[in-house]
Amino acid sequence: MTAYLLRRLPSLALVLAAASVLIFAVIRLVPGDPATALAGANATPEAVEAIRAELGLDRPWVTQYFAWLGGLLTFDPGRSYLIGGTIGSLITESLGNTLLLASSSLFLAVLTALVLGPLWAGTRKPWLEHLLTGINTLAVAVPTFVMGVALILLLGVLVPVLPSGGVPRDGLLANPSITVQYLLLPAVCLALPIGAVLTRYVAESLRTEMAQPYVVTALAAGVSRRRVLLRHALRNVLPTSLTVLGLQTGALLGGAVLVEFTFSWPGLGLLIERAITGRDYPVVQVLLILSVVVFAVLQLLTDVAHALLDPRVRLGGAR
Repeated sequence: MTAYLLRRLPSLALVLAAASVLIFAVIRLVPGDPATALAGANATPEAVEAIRAELGLDRPWVTQYFAWLGGLLTFDPGRSYLIGGTIGSLITESLGNTLLLASSSLFLAVLTALVLGPLWAGTRKPWLEHLLTGINTLAVAVPTFVMGVALILLLGVLVPVLPSGGVPRDGLLANPSITVQYLLLPAVCLALPIGAVLTRYVAESLRTEMAQPYVVTALAAGVSRRRVLLRHALRNVLPTSLTVLGLQTGALLGGAVLVEFTFSWPGLGLLIERAITGRDYPVVQVLLILSVVVFAVLQLLTDVAHALLDPRVRLGGAR
């Protein structure tokens, strides 16, 4: 396992380095000048240039990049141009809310796949298979923000059983039962497409596994189909399902931006929306590189879990 990890770390470092350069360059190619936005519409050119010099925007891009990279490596990403405060404090205030939303959505997605995937693969009732296919297709096809608006109208307005957005007045930790009510709609909205993809993958993988010779032999020997499916076939498809889960986690983090905006959930999604709207370069840069780091680390952890479950991956990586 150590040799496997050592083989993966250089590629991880290369991905993060390339992402940092790309993010830094693309942000500066976006139209608009933060110094002008900060100075105001009626500011004189001299005032704008003074702000640019104060922010370090008049220095060469290479100098700015290495200064920014040095701040990241020393855990000092700098200050916000327009929102105000240090970037570290802004991220700390929002990160917990995003992690709560993302982890809840991931739990719902995995639970859905583990329940509906075997049910879909093992059913012999045409009506149930058609129903599951329709629900799955709908969950994948409908954009997250459309699904969010539909859930708000249905369960927050027409049948007001859940809050339509925001967070409890006393905070998320004051009353967990109230927090769950505020969390449920955005978590379900974010989990639906991820859970649908995982469910379809698990179901198709189980169908393929159930056609293997060992399954046919077990069924011929009198072992129940349900027992073979849940105790043997499902165990064999879990390693590859972890890889799909890791990829879908990246999509989940991206979808969290729209979901947080739709439900007014005060997480990193709302923070990056404010930063992009105000052309707050330092905040946008740090949030983007943070998302890349999280996605890359999740992919590494997924591969490690896959290697632990499937020795062939571990042994192949050691050669």
